[in-house]
Amino acid sequence: MSEALRRHVAAFNGRDLHALLDGFTDDAVWITGSSVVRGRDELTELFSSAMEQLLPTLTVENVIADGDQIAAQLTERLTHNGSEQIFAIAGFYRLDGDRIASAKVYREGSAELG
Repeated sequence: MSEALRRHVAAFNGRDLHALLDGFTDDAVWITGSSVVRGRDELTELFSSAMEQLLPTLTVENVIADGDQIAAQLTERLTHNGSEQIFAIAGFYRLDGDRIASAKVYREGSAELG
């Protein structure tokens, strides 16, 4: 697994917002479903809200890396409206050095939680 993705997942699962944000470029773009988040302020809002409300964890199932591009198959577990939900997700990341510059995440089924 790429070091950048390993650090991202470890910070995400550890709910370490500071470490998670350090893994992104200042102008990073994160796309999930219909939401597009740009820059550090919006990333901070997105991830702090998710960590507090959904209590998500990620498990990496498979990774393909080529230069500054990473494709990863992951399992996401989260709590929504009091019940645990499990989703297969695919994430496509572009790196700038050792930091994530952009990510597009696809959740099996709907990316929007009902």
